[in-house]
Amino acid sequence: MSIRPFAIVLVAAALGLTGAAPSSSKTIPPTIRTQPTFFISGHGWGHGLGMSQYGAYGYAQHGWTYDRILKHYYTGTTIGQAPVSRVRVLLLDSKKATIASKLPFQVVDATGSKHALDAGSYAVGPGFKYTDPTNSQAKPAALPYPLEFRPGATALSLNGRGYRGSLRVLKLTPAKVRIVNVVDLDFYIRGVVPSEMPKTWAPEALKAQAVAARSYALSHLHAAAGFDLYPDTRDQVYLGIPHEAPSTNAAVNATAGQVVLYKGKVASTYFFSTSGGRTASVQDLYPDSPPVPYLVSVPDPYDSISPYHDWGPFRYTARKLARGLKSPGKLLDVKTVAASSGRVQSVVATGSKGEATATGSEVRSALGLRSTWFQVGVLALGAPTTPLTYGTATALSGTARGVSSVELQQLGSAGDWQTVSTLTPRGGSVAPRVKPQQSSQFRLAVGKIASDPVPVAVAPSVRLHVPAQLTGFWGAVKPAAAGSTVTVQRQAGAAWRAVARVKTTAQGRFTVPRAVAPGTYRARVSAKGFAPGLSKPVTA
Repeated sequence: MSIRPFAIVLVAAALGLTGAAPSSSKTIPPTIRTQPTFFISGHGWGHGLGMSQYGAYGYAQHGWTYDRILKHYYTGTTIGQAPVSRVRVLLLDSKKATIASKLPFQVVDATGSKHALDAGSYAVGPGFKYTDPTNSQAKPAALPYPLEFRPGATALSLNGRGYRGSLRVLKLTPAKVRIVNVVDLDFYIRGVVPSEMPKTWAPEALKAQAVAARSYALSHLHAAAGFDLYPDTRDQVYLGIPHEAPSTNAAVNATAGQVVLYKGKVASTYFFSTSGGRTASVQDLYPDSPPVPYLVSVPDPYDSISPYHDWGPFRYTARKLARGLKSPGKLLDVKTVAASSGRVQSVVATGSKGEATATGSEVRSALGLRSTWFQVGVLALGAPTTPLTYGTATALSGTARGVSSVELQQLGSAGDWQTVSTLTPRGGSVAPRVKPQQSSQFRLAVGKIASDPVPVAVAPSVRLHVPAQLTGFWGAVKPAAAGSTVTVQRQAGAAWRAVARVKTTAQGRFTVPRAVAPGTYRARVSAKGFAPGLSKPVTA
C-alpha cells in the first residue's frame, strides 16, 4: 500500500567533520585523516503511518480485539458501516486478454443488450465479435464498447485467474483495452486481506486488517479514471479468488461492511509492515502538511515481534553513498534531521564541492532502505603526521556519529585487530589517547563495521652525548634492543652528513671511540617496527 504525498519539503542544515583533537601545545599539528566509513541502521519497514501490521498482530496476541487495535492506531476514530457496497478494480491494460468461465455466462454491450455465451474461453481485444450460440445461421457481429462480462453460476477468470463479480472491458485506444473488475466491496476485501497480511495470523489481527483495508479502499477511490482502485501497492494488493483463505474470509465476514470513521467520514487508514516501536504522524513524514487528527504518532511496543523491528548496520562505501545522495564531489560527511518519532525528514550530504539536501523518503528510495526511521553512522579517525617518540602518548581525532559507543582497535603483531578501549562519543566525536610501543595502525569499530585504519608512527627515543674531551660519542636508545643501527651525523649547512655508524648493545647503548671535530651533531637510529628516530642536536 502506497502513500499519496501531502507535501514534500527539503530542510537545510550545515555540517562538517570534526577537526583534529588539540595537542598539548597551542598549535594543532597536521593530521592524517582516513576517508569516512558510513553505515546505516534503522527501525521498521514501511512508511510508518497508521497501523503497523506486526504491531496489530502483537496486540492480538496480547488479547486486544480488532476494534480496540484500530482505535489505538487511528486516534479518535469509531467503527461504522461502509457507505459504498461495490468497487471497480483495474486489473489489466493490454492489447488482448482471455476471459473464461466453466459454465454459461453473458456479455452486456454499451446499449444494455445482453448476449448469452457458452462456457469456454474468449479472446477479448479492442474489437469483440459476438455469435449467437442458439442460432447456427447467425453471423458474427461486433458489439459496441464498453462490454461487461457477467458470471453465470460460477466465477469468471481473466488470463487464468479467478475473480468474483463481473469484468468490464473498456476501449482505451484502437489497439488496447482496459479490464476492470466490478465487484462487491467485501468480495474485493476477501482478495486483499490475505495479500496484505499472512493468513495464519491471529483472528483479531486479520479482522483489523479487513476493516483497515475496506476503509483504505473507500478513502482512496479514483472515480474519474474509469476505475476506483489499483490492484497493487499503488493502493493495496488484490489477487482475486486464488489467494482467498478460510481464515481471512472469516475475518471479512465477521466485520462485514465495517469501516473506520472520523467525524462520520471514512478515514484514510494507511497501514504498513513494521513500525520499529512507534508509528509516525503525517507531519513527521510531510512537515508542510496540515495535521490529520487520527494520523498521529503512537507507541507500538508489541511490534518487537517483527524481524524488521531493528535492522542494520549496513556498510556503505563513500562512493556508493555519494551516488545515492547526489553528493557534489567526494563525500565527506552526512547528517540527518529527524522528527520526534525518529523518522528522518531531511538528509544533508557534504561533499568536497558543496552540499546536497534530500528528504528522508528520497534517500530511502535511492538507497533501498526499509523505512525513513534510520541513522547514518560515520566513522573516521585521524592521527598526527609526525612520528610519536617512544614512551610518549598522543591524542587521535575521531568521528563516531550514529552510535552510542565505539571500540578503538589496534592492529596486533599477528595481523589481528585487538580492542584497546571502548569509547563514548560526545557530540559525535572521540579523542582517545594512545601510547603505542611501536609503529602501528588504529581504527574505530562498531560490530563488523570499521573505519579505515590510520597509521601512528613511533620513533625510538635517542640520546647523544659528546665528552668534554671530544674523545668520542656515546648514547642510548629506547626501547633497548641489540643490533639497531645508529648513525652519527654532523651538520653541514642545511644538510646532515654521516660521520660514523654503530650497532646498539642488548641494553640499547652505543659508543663511538674517535676524535670529535668541533661542530653540531645528532644521532639517527633505524629499528625494525619503528620510524627513524633522531636525537636532539648537540654542539661539540
